[in-house]
Amino acid sequence: MDKSTFGLLLREARQRSLLTLEGLAEASGVSVRAISDMERGKSLPRQNTLGELLDALGLDEEARRRFVQRATAPAGAPRTGAPRQLPPDLVVFRGRTDALTAARGVTDQVAADGGHVVVCAIGGMAGVGKTALAVHWAHQVADRFPDGQLYVNLRGFDPSGPPLDPGEALGGFLRALGVPSSDLPAGTEERAALFRQRTAALRLVVVLDNAGDSAQVRPLLPASAGSLTLVTSRDQLSGLAAVEGAAMFRLDVWTPAEARAALEARIGEERCRAEPEAVAELAELCGNLPLAIAVVGAQLSAEPKMRLALGVRELRQTRPRLDALSTDDRRVDVRAVFSWSYRALTPDTARLFRHLSVHPGPTVSAEAAASLAGVPLPVARRHLRELTAASLLSRDADGRYVLHDLVREYARELLAQERDDAPAARARLLDYLSHNAHRANEFVAHLVPEPDVPPVDGVVEVALDNRAEALDWFRQEESTVGAAARATDDPRLLEHRVRLTLEWVSHNVTSGRWSEETEMARLGLDAALALDDGVSVGKIRSVLARSLIETGRVAEADEVIDLMLAQLAELPPDTRARLEREIGFFRIREGRFDEALRHARTNLALHREAGRLDGIASGLSNVGWVLAHLGAYQEAIDTCEEAIPLLREVGDLRFEAGAWQGIGYARQGLGDLDAAVAGYERSRALFAELLDDYSQAGVLDHLATVQVESGDTERARENWMRAAELLDTLRTVAAAEMRAKARALPRPVDRPGGGEPEEADREGHR
Repeated sequence: MDKSTFGLLLREARQRSLLTLEGLAEASGVSVRAISDMERGKSLPRQNTLGELLDALGLDEEARRRFVQRATAPAGAPRTGAPRQLPPDLVVFRGRTDALTAARGVTDQVAADGGHVVVCAIGGMAGVGKTALAVHWAHQVADRFPDGQLYVNLRGFDPSGPPLDPGEALGGFLRALGVPSSDLPAGTEERAALFRQRTAALRLVVVLDNAGDSAQVRPLLPASAGSLTLVTSRDQLSGLAAVEGAAMFRLDVWTPAEARAALEARIGEERCRAEPEAVAELAELCGNLPLAIAVVGAQLSAEPKMRLALGVRELRQTRPRLDALSTDDRRVDVRAVFSWSYRALTPDTARLFRHLSVHPGPTVSAEAAASLAGVPLPVARRHLRELTAASLLSRDADGRYVLHDLVREYARELLAQERDDAPAARARLLDYLSHNAHRANEFVAHLVPEPDVPPVDGVVEVALDNRAEALDWFRQEESTVGAAARATDDPRLLEHRVRLTLEWVSHNVTSGRWSEETEMARLGLDAALALDDGVSVGKIRSVLARSLIETGRVAEADEVIDLMLAQLAELPPDTRARLEREIGFFRIREGRFDEALRHARTNLALHREAGRLDGIASGLSNVGWVLAHLGAYQEAIDTCEEAIPLLREVGDLRFEAGAWQGIGYARQGLGDLDAAVAGYERSRALFAELLDDYSQAGVLDHLATVQVESGDTERARENWMRAAELLDTLRTVAAAEMRAKARALPRPVDRPGGGEPEEADREGHR
């Protein structure tokens, strides 16, 4: 006889007889301490003591027989008459290795916990396999709970009727535990008390499936520390965690490997091995959602001769997508199971849910969600919490909200059915991205600011007070902005797309997002051309040319520059001046300095004509820089020195840094290396103050060349490597150029036999 088993049974029988330890001791003649040791599994009674205890408990012959039979059963064997209510385990159950590993730890806790009820809540979106995991887990550990298994579908999210009343569920449990229907109390509280009493000494596994909320679950928790309760719900059941200390399991969709294993289990390994690419695409089209894969697997298993590639094509072409995942059984119809979660939402939360389908990115920030729905941010956060609690949304490691692809499809259907204004939502999203980028550019922009255009009503304005906050906001929305630009093909939104393109230039440039910038520029250019907006066309062409140059596509950039040149005469003076300067910059990058000087001087002349001091100051700095590259060193120095006081007057640190760089370059050309170093160092310090890594790297490049001339190759190597590291973060081809220059330098070597080190010749170093 197992000590712990006997102890649990003795306690259960004593409590059922409404006896205290002292009462049983008085009735049986066995000491309180001896009975306490037995109930705690520390000792077993002699045969005559067992008889005395059973007599004192008032058990009849049949009850005595069952008691002895259960107490002497082999460890792990189910008790005779124990309830076995679990649904069948799925033969095709696959995956969930991590969840099952964690489940084993929770199950082990039941035996080791020492007096606490163990509850585990399994949450996740509709169709993610919560019930399958709970039932599989319960079957796997059933032999450790010999007093049986209880199961009930609480219908918290079910179309067949309202959620199951806890009192009704308790009635089913108590009858399964041997309580006659005639002895069942009428009220839920009384039934819950009786359930706790009857289960106090039992070891049960209890599955409370499809719970609506914590209040529905609480009366159904057994009181035994030897029992395990598994609760599944789309609700987060945070109350169970807070009050009952429930362990929380959050199921996500399958990994691609798990999805493949599930399809293999349903349609056969050989069939899947024959078309691995089709299997991977099927899983992707199903969003790796277990329910969707089960539906597709069932459809394909009914057509054993059909090629999987055909199934992929049919699934891809079906519109709406959820039609391909529908069945005649609403319990396994993907659209239907989503609808049960949706119907539980409050009306305003349901509206925000529908608007989330307009968002094109993989994750949604709270601010973007609020702007989509046109509601204040605190209101949106409340709705998002409700959606997360209902498992229609999840959150990633950065706190952004994730909408599963199939849930997005469902929300999009609802958006159309409810006739919500999708174009207005898209306009708010685009304006949210462009308006807040405009505000963030106050802290990070290296370019001339765009005109501030008020956003449409309902757009959230993010609080941005410094560069760090501005950069954090840009990074938060990086994955959204490109997708938003691609998704905007409505002619009514072309102006929004143009503004979006221009406002995100600074971030893309300073963070080296050149491929993203190229794509956005092409999209913005298409919109500007469609609007016949010449100013925006010119600006965006300049953006496109720079991104092409930075990625080494010079020939393509020249084609764009030629179009800019042909357009210049049609533009207003301020825009033309800006583009003349930028074309000059491109020509410098290409080594075409005569052309660069012509554009720089035209830029300066336009600013002089307009009487703009800031433009004159920056224009002089540009002209001086190009003159230095053309070898007109003294004229370059004079021009830059003329620019510096004007630049300080207008507070333009960027072009002052450029002027000092020009002076350094000219001094180097004249052979005055110390003065060249001083000019470069002042330039680098100003660019560092501006947090302009790109320009700082350029200054380090020139500084290294001075150090090579003066024989300080180690310092030169260090500066070229510093430049490469700065440019690495900007993902520009110039990083490789800096690193190549550093590696080409000779390294110092020791002379044979000692003495001062000497430089290794370059060929030998290679």
